[in-house]
Amino acid sequence: MILCTSAVGNLLLSHDAFAVNTKKVASKSSQKNTQSKAADVHYLEWQEVQSFIAEMQAQHQFPLDQLQHIFDNARYVESAVQLVKPAPPGKPKNWKAYRARFVENGRIAAGVTFWERNQETLQRAERQFGVPAGIIVGLIGVETIFGKNTGSFRALDALTTLAFSYPETPNREARSQFFKNELSQLLLFARDNKLDVFSIKSSYAGAIGLAQFMPSSLRQHAVDFDSDGKIDLRESEADAIGSVANYLAKHGWQKDLPFAFPATLLDQDPASLSLKDALNRGLKSSFYIDDLKLLVSTADDKAPRNLKYGLIDLQNGDDPTEYWLATENFFAITKYNRSYFYAMSVIDLGNVIALARTKE
Repeated sequence: MILCTSAVGNLLLSHDAFAVNTKKVASKSSQKNTQSKAADVHYLEWQEVQSFIAEMQAQHQFPLDQLQHIFDNARYVESAVQLVKPAPPGKPKNWKAYRARFVENGRIAAGVTFWERNQETLQRAERQFGVPAGIIVGLIGVETIFGKNTGSFRALDALTTLAFSYPETPNREARSQFFKNELSQLLLFARDNKLDVFSIKSSYAGAIGLAQFMPSSLRQHAVDFDSDGKIDLRESEADAIGSVANYLAKHGWQKDLPFAFPATLLDQDPASLSLKDALNRGLKSSFYIDDLKLLVSTADDKAPRNLKYGLIDLQNGDDPTEYWLATENFFAITKYNRSYFYAMSVIDLGNVIALARTKE
């Protein structure tokens, strides 16, 4: 920080200090309001929660007194409600800006260290599940910076809040139901593994551990890859590595299949119906290269012509959009997070970390 000693500088410094103090007061006031609101929410008294408790009793034989204790101590999390609200309309999507958030020096350096520390485990996961080490490393790096940001919320509080206090949005009913299911899966996971449900930390949305698995994915796809008799995605890097590889394998990953190839738009109006149709086929491969020859071309001679691809677009704000031919392995990554930007960031981060390892 540069300190200015001129009269104007002192005046500006005083104004900044006033602004900071005002923000602190506003922040404290907002914090008090949030704390007051949280204290006013008693989930155990809610009829919807009582119905959920009855379902857990009937379907999973949970003791009534245990569930009453849990929801009597569940807390409303205002920040979770705010964070799941749709972003206001603003700037157009920007792939380069998104990528820069994840493919950056700190994450790359941490990735090199993580890869070196877990090299044998990554090799074993690749042999067993067919998923390359770079993809596993890239995904864990994007998700949590290799365990640095795994979330500090109590998973029970986050999921209870989003199950029963989801904000008013067009998809509120569907999202509430999703989080109710995840809440039930969390309770089952804690019981199955003899864990104190209040001790499980997560993101604001209830995602857990280095790999940020939702509770349903934890129960279905997480594996004990260090063979210590328990699954622990919060502390065990081996379990996180094996679980990511298993998840991708179960969602369509194919051994030795490439990921994506750059494509060039051929004298085509980006608003044309044919291009829009090609881009709106969902998260799957639908075309052979010859099917797209009037729309795009690829200069990469490594792109097999006997494979099916999906045409994807990576918008760059005011700059030209990038087009890619994506294989089923690319779309397997989108099953983890339904975003082209996300999947390409995982691939790019893994590639850059792999390159950085060769330079050491």
